[in-house]
Amino acid sequence: MARAITVGLDGSAESAAAAEWAAREAKLRDLPVRLIHVWMPVPEPMAQAPLLGAETHQHWTERVPREAAEGLRLRHPGVEVITEQRTGTPAEALVEAARDAELLVLGSRALSGLGGFLVGSVGQAVIARSEVPVLLVRAGEQAADEHVMDPVGIPSAATAFRPVVLGLGSPDDAVITFAFQEAQRRRTALCVIQAWDTWPYAVYTIGPGFEHHEGFTRQRADALAQTLRPWRQKYPDVEVVEMSRPGSAATHLIDASRDASLVVVGRRVRRNPFGTHIGAVTHAVLHHSTAPVAVVAHN
Repeated sequence: MARAITVGLDGSAESAAAAEWAAREAKLRDLPVRLIHVWMPVPEPMAQAPLLGAETHQHWTERVPREAAEGLRLRHPGVEVITEQRTGTPAEALVEAARDAELLVLGSRALSGLGGFLVGSVGQAVIARSEVPVLLVRAGEQAADEHVMDPVGIPSAATAFRPVVLGLGSPDDAVITFAFQEAQRRRTALCVIQAWDTWPYAVYTIGPGFEHHEGFTRQRADALAQTLRPWRQKYPDVEVVEMSRPGSAATHLIDASRDASLVVVGRRVRRNPFGTHIGAVTHAVLHHSTAPVAVVAHN
């Protein structure tokens, strides 16, 4: 099967936003969109009920992906849209579907009164187990949200993309490459944020030892520049903004997400079959970023 931008679809507003984002990404990548709708077989007692029987349930499960696909084809001409139905538990089915995907896109409810995400148990389980990049899109996300305002301050999808933000913990080729490629596709800048704890060096910020703190800060900035040098050479058309800062990585990334089109974070692959391990920084960014978040697995 040809690789595609795969979307988990359940008929909700958040999954509709995910499908729209996937169609826009598919156009940037010249790939098809594959809508995956997962449904669980109706239990026998329900199958015998006249209004909630198996045939009625099947009708609605077929209608959701069909209508979603028709809408995407109308709004995104030229993008191939494929639908696929699977049975079973949603997390298991989506992890399996992601194995031959280029990217898996999931919807996430917006937190009431806040700008971030509400990542449910299915989303967390899929992120923790998928080895392809997983992208979370909030309900209500619009194309214009990823672009800068027009000259008179009106949201527009015809203006330039906002920057892509990369949270760089342990440098990994897959995570860095993904971020550079996304910035290149959008013809926008890449803001790389690397944060570091201050407490081991706090003693040097007091009195005559302050210059040691400044020296350490320069060392961290130089190390970040050295790490990114090969990618700068490989992607010379991508403007790179390097930010090496003390403090909480999650806080810096959440702040930067307010002016970003996409936030990219990494997740270390763990072979432990129990639990959902996505890391503290990634977990915080997923719940509070105001921009779509891509989680890229790495070893």
